[in-house]
Amino acid sequence: MFKMGGLVVFCGLLAQAAALLNALPAPLGDTLTPALVPNPTDLAGSLANGLSSGLLSEGLLDILKNLPLLDIVKSKGDTSGGLLGGLLGGLSPVTSLLNNIVDLKITDPQVLELGLVQSPDGHRLYVTIPLGLTVNVNTPLTGSLLKLAVKLNITAELLTVKDGQGETHLVLGDCTHSPGSLKISLLNGIAPLPVQGLLDSLTGILNDVLPNLVQGKVCPLVNKVLSLLDITLVHNIIEALIQGQELIIKV
Repeated sequence: MFKMGGLVVFCGLLAQAAALLNALPAPLGDTLTPALVPNPTDLAGSLANGLSSGLLSEGLLDILKNLPLLDIVKSKGDTSGGLLGGLLGGLSPVTSLLNNIVDLKITDPQVLELGLVQSPDGHRLYVTIPLGLTVNVNTPLTGSLLKLAVKLNITAELLTVKDGQGETHLVLGDCTHSPGSLKISLLNGIAPLPVQGLLDSLTGILNDVLPNLVQGKVCPLVNKVLSLLDITLVHNIIEALIQGQELIIKV
């Protein structure tokens, strides 16, 4: 015969055990808590990785390889003589030197590690995109290719704006080459004396045209990559910038 008193005791024990279990901490994977604000360092790192990966997947390296450097250098050489060259009826020294270049190609383009700097008020981000290139110069004045190492930084400003519907977006502001960041050096030793004048002329032209040329290719691509970033990442970046949250942790 079933005893009612035993049932009451058993139910009491079950209730006591359930209360004890509820008091224990839940396993880490099963904790039901509201979504936490992402770690600022993780946000900054994810943004840098997303931009870098996006630039590569959108073909930035091939774009850099196909910059028409030879045509630009030749055209600059043709105009550098000015009136004096025409009056003398001959080529300017610069044009004569540059005409010795048979081919000019970019090889081994690289996107180096991106850098992030935040504005003092915390509402803007400045992304530095360091690029590395090798420029191969083929000229009969030497028995082998001359290789120039080129480094250039592009800086892109990221900020938040509201559209007509009140929606906030992460957009590209100013985007330009960092002043003074262009560095050109000879990779394979020291240029022979007859070639030094050619290299000086070539370097002068590259200093004039290369920053704007690269900027004109990279900046529109950065704008496109922004629209392709993970929407959750973009939302978290927007919220952090609106609040002026510190994303760049200085060690």
